[in-house]
Amino acid sequence: MHVRVSTRRNKDGTAVRYLQLTHNEWDPTTKTSRPKVLHSFGREDQLDRDAIKRLVASLTRLLDPATALTGSQAPGAAGLAFTSSRPVGGTLVLDALWRRLGIDTVMTRLLTGRKRDPRTERVLFALVANRALAPGSKLAAAGWVNRRAHIDGLAETSDDACYRAMDWLLDIAPDLEREVFWQVATLLDHEVDLLFFDTTSTYFQTDEPDDPLARDVRGRPVPDQDPGDGDGDGDGDGDGDGDGDGEGEDTGGGVGFRTYGKSKDSRDDLPQVVIGMAVTRAGIPVRVWCWPGNTTDSALIRQAREDMRDWTLARVMWVADRGFSSTQNRRELRRGGGHYIIGEKLRSGSAEATAALSRQGRYSHVRDNLQVKEVKIAADERFVICFNPEQAERDAALREVMVGKLTALIADTDRLTVTKRAELRGRISTMPGLNRFLRVTPKGLLRVDRKKIAGEVNLDGKYLLRCSDPHLSAEDIALGYKQLLQVERGWRDMKTTLELRPVYHRLEERIRAHVILCWLALLLVRIVETTTGATWNRVREDLQDLHVGTFTGPAGTFRQRTELTTAQRDILAKLDINAPKKIIELGPATTL
Repeated sequence: MHVRVSTRRNKDGTAVRYLQLTHNEWDPTTKTSRPKVLHSFGREDQLDRDAIKRLVASLTRLLDPATALTGSQAPGAAGLAFTSSRPVGGTLVLDALWRRLGIDTVMTRLLTGRKRDPRTERVLFALVANRALAPGSKLAAAGWVNRRAHIDGLAETSDDACYRAMDWLLDIAPDLEREVFWQVATLLDHEVDLLFFDTTSTYFQTDEPDDPLARDVRGRPVPDQDPGDGDGDGDGDGDGDGDGDGEGEDTGGGVGFRTYGKSKDSRDDLPQVVIGMAVTRAGIPVRVWCWPGNTTDSALIRQAREDMRDWTLARVMWVADRGFSSTQNRRELRRGGGHYIIGEKLRSGSAEATAALSRQGRYSHVRDNLQVKEVKIAADERFVICFNPEQAERDAALREVMVGKLTALIADTDRLTVTKRAELRGRISTMPGLNRFLRVTPKGLLRVDRKKIAGEVNLDGKYLLRCSDPHLSAEDIALGYKQLLQVERGWRDMKTTLELRPVYHRLEERIRAHVILCWLALLLVRIVETTTGATWNRVREDLQDLHVGTFTGPAGTFRQRTELTTAQRDILAKLDINAPKKIIELGPATTL
């Protein structure tokens, strides 16, 4: 079979070339080979080259890729080269979940009619996948897409395209967050009646905080004070951890976004921002917030409650750490029929804590090492003391170590001068574990506080909860609060696996968009974990062993995946994701 060129002459004598696809057939009568025309392409100067490309692509799908591209029956025939190999398993799974949640649909709908690159949705998915698979700066993410990842519908991108996509992401965030929430509630059938809320902070390695701006109650710049868009790479590295505690200044008035506040990372010396997150009882993060670095936790939870009420939830039980137990917060959470489970500081010396510890009663065993006892203190609130015997043993052992260190440190200090004892007292004050058990006599002598130790023994392994719901059992209250660990685990994963820090941005809008990207990555990662029962690190390791190889030949290019392992098939089956086709892409050369 070959392409035959025939020449005909017009009436004016000019020659015109015609192309035909022919096949030689043997004529037994004349005992000669005669060409048989299979298809006529028409005049050479009027050739529809795109139509021929489509024809070639259609025919090559019926053939072995190596045969199609080399014209030989041998897969290793000359002219076929193996040019590259990229991991495909991680992006394939994340993309399938991205589409299942309808994120691509929402973004495509919002892109309609806008003068934006239609690939913006693909670029945003690439940035989210990058955080889950190989987190880095947006410049590094662009290089990762271009050289180290296989993403359906996005062969290459640039750092400028990434920045433009981030700017647009912040514009559509409210619509996107609402859609994700309802998809988690309905499509994935996750319960959203119990939401856990906690905050953390992340600091920036910069010498000065941002310039003050007038802000609304949500902590956002008022329109005429918005610093606008633009790129820029800020400084910042390190890590942080949050526990839900904190007091600081209000976000109202003029304040910079990256500003000083009570750091959850013990870095009060550096500007920071505050981040809040709401998580379902299954550990799925459904919404994220970002505020200036001096915003108090009290203001944060009220804002979060207001935002979630806009989504017309019928009933939500908010679970929060002890940093949110103020009277104003509790009143806000009960508005609209809502309820709360909040931790209470046993060492605070509050009237509730003192009364709860003084009440007699027997503990009821719940499960594992958890025991509970409900005590009557107030008419409109319930208080539950939780006790973990194993934690009590650990608390006692740790206290023994701390007291031993303190005893050795202050031994023979009575012989020191007043100045030397004061210096030692100052050093101990910087050691919270030791300082808790130190007592200074009226004469300035250093002693171990035996009364304090006796009081601590009564607190070993215990924590106090307050709840506004009159119908929940004490067991459900305790177990509900115990699941708050899901939020803390979310912060840990966001700051380590997904590398929330360092934040390579200095402008407020870019920082906010970066936090949203991290949230979307955590959302997909947590769905994988809750569905497969395995950690993301383990799943990622198995998935990234699935590669797609690129082969090129004289006739074009094809891409083929490696064979699926048992672990990869198991992951795909649990996630209900179809295995990718063996031949991922097949196309002719760009020229005839």
